[in-house]
Amino acid sequence: MRFCILALMLIGTGLHSATAMDHVSVSDDKRSFVLKPSMTAFSPWGVNYDHDDSGRLLDEYWLEEWDTVVQDFHEIKSLGANCVRIHLQYGKFMDAADKPNVTSLQQLAKLVKLAEETGLYLDITGLACYHKANIPEWYDALSEADRWTAQAKFWEAIANTCKESPAIFCYDLMNEPVVGGGTSPTDWLAGEPLGGKYFVQRIAHDLAGRTNVQVAHDWVRQLSDSIRRVDPKHLITVGVIPWTHVWPGAKPIFYAPEPAKYLDFVSVHFYPETEQIQKALTALQVYDVGKPIVVEEMFPLKCSSTELIEFVHRSKGVACGWISFYWGKPIDELDQKTIAGKITADWYKAFQAEATARMGN
Repeated sequence: MRFCILALMLIGTGLHSATAMDHVSVSDDKRSFVLKPSMTAFSPWGVNYDHDDSGRLLDEYWLEEWDTVVQDFHEIKSLGANCVRIHLQYGKFMDAADKPNVTSLQQLAKLVKLAEETGLYLDITGLACYHKANIPEWYDALSEADRWTAQAKFWEAIANTCKESPAIFCYDLMNEPVVGGGTSPTDWLAGEPLGGKYFVQRIAHDLAGRTNVQVAHDWVRQLSDSIRRVDPKHLITVGVIPWTHVWPGAKPIFYAPEPAKYLDFVSVHFYPETEQIQKALTALQVYDVGKPIVVEEMFPLKCSSTELIEFVHRSKGVACGWISFYWGKPIDELDQKTIAGKITADWYKAFQAEATARMGN
């Protein structure tokens, strides 16, 4: 499969020719996205490209194995995706609280160019602390105020690197942040690790008389301001756990009116359960706050591929974008004798079929 993709890239002129890309903007009715200046409707249909089949995070191998990344982007394109969500680790991009890592920024610029060449829009999620081994001790030792300042410096560097590219769909400030908790002032990670990775991160320990929404507001404002100073064009969001899906009646924190005014659209992560699609749809409705909604994570972990496609279809009109996962192995390289391989292969086929149907509409 990989040989065939590379061969196709070399047909004709001998080089893959990039197609000019428009910038993604929010539509005038605030319900969807549009490409400018063409004014073509844009509906994200993509994948999280967070780690490879062995669990390595992208920025842990993209320097030494760049050809693999190039191949993967073409495989993602062949699945019918139009966007890719990447996850950048704080410790790989910052050598000190005020000193970005030049090599990592250069590699990010290279990835952005690859996105332009393949016609894939990037959802850039930052501040990742998924692997504890890559978290600097000095970073965890910072106070809340200093940590937020260091995070703002990270985003300033990322935005400055990406600001001119039309291939940037959005900046996602952090994956699944939560407010408060923890037993130690240096323990910023929350929840149990999944596959050895900590996907949930605190932005504060002590509320100090503030409400959760006040903390979320101040954090979102500071980080979004750091981006807007260098890049006023590209969209900003925060990928959140829809707690109302877990606890009916829970209210959004990062998409409460105060912090949400600094965000361009809503990003929520859904893994519907079998025979409970309506429960997920009901939870999704809570995030209808007058901004476009993207289901930024989804996968048939707890339901069938057929049910997940049902969730996509029935969520149309509320959501306007859906992003799943790709872990570096195309369908014909997956071991379908294993449960995980069979589930993934079945989903990729359903994902690709849905992409084809969307292109025909």
